[in-house]
Amino acid sequence: MMISAETLFLIMIFLAVAGIAYAVMLVFAPRATQSRLKHIAGKEDELDDYKADEAWKEKVAQISKPFAKLALPDEDWDKSALRARFMHAGFRSSSAPTIFFAAKTILALTLPGIFLLSAGIGRLELSTEGAAFILLVLAAIGYYAPNVVLNRIVAVRQRELFENFPDAIDLMTVCVEAGLGLDAALAKVGEEMQISSKVLAEEIHLVGLELRAGASREKALRNLALRTGVEEIEALVAMLIQADRFGTSTADSLRVYSDTLRTKRRLRAEEAAAKIALKLLFPLIFFIFPSLFVVLLGPAFISISRILLPAFAGE
Repeated sequence: MMISAETLFLIMIFLAVAGIAYAVMLVFAPRATQSRLKHIAGKEDELDDYKADEAWKEKVAQISKPFAKLALPDEDWDKSALRARFMHAGFRSSSAPTIFFAAKTILALTLPGIFLLSAGIGRLELSTEGAAFILLVLAAIGYYAPNVVLNRIVAVRQRELFENFPDAIDLMTVCVEAGLGLDAALAKVGEEMQISSKVLAEEIHLVGLELRAGASREKALRNLALRTGVEEIEALVAMLIQADRFGTSTADSLRVYSDTLRTKRRLRAEEAAAKIALKLLFPLIFFIFPSLFVVLLGPAFISISRILLPAFAGE
């Protein structure tokens, strides 16, 4: 049985839309919640998952290397701001840049290719200038889409760090006041924060590993601020370094900073709540008010057109 061109075109459109929807779902799905529930239920083996994830990344990186060479900068890209964005997103694997630049190349070539194939099957009549403009727009969208996804991942991760950071500071304050040193307090906080925020616990655990490896406390804390890119963590690192240098009370400093951080989080929540009215204004004007006018005034206009207009015409 032969498939018509229209049916083939519809199948391609369906596959493209389904693929894009699945990709968006993978990016914006609440993975942290699912991982936390699995961890509490004891249904995952972290070591096996880590090995499987690393093996999968290596396979994808090997396949992506030829495509990544087309978009990978020649030199000094690892010292650029993009490298810092990878750290802020939590991508520490050496294969992450290869996959990222390969995705940019593949999307920049695939989207125009899908458009050309769809235009050929659907026999779209476009001018040369219009077709070139659409191809350039699709290529630009495909090239910059990974940047948008990366920025989204960074924003979500930094927001999680900021929201869970006051709890970690309170726990650290309790540990320090109980007599633990700062290094032991960091290790204890990293263990206790595993359930509430795995991302923050991982960052604190890395600080402990650097301290065990022989790095100085100042360097380990500065690396924490560099990896996260969160302004509040950078301020905490600066405060701890100054307290360590001048011999001031770490517990008092942590208590004051915790109160300041909670106030800042509350003010940020109030600011977001105050913006709701402005954000609802445009949907109300363009979508809800026209519907209300049609529902409320529609019958009145119909009655006027049926009764009053013929009466006026008869006069």
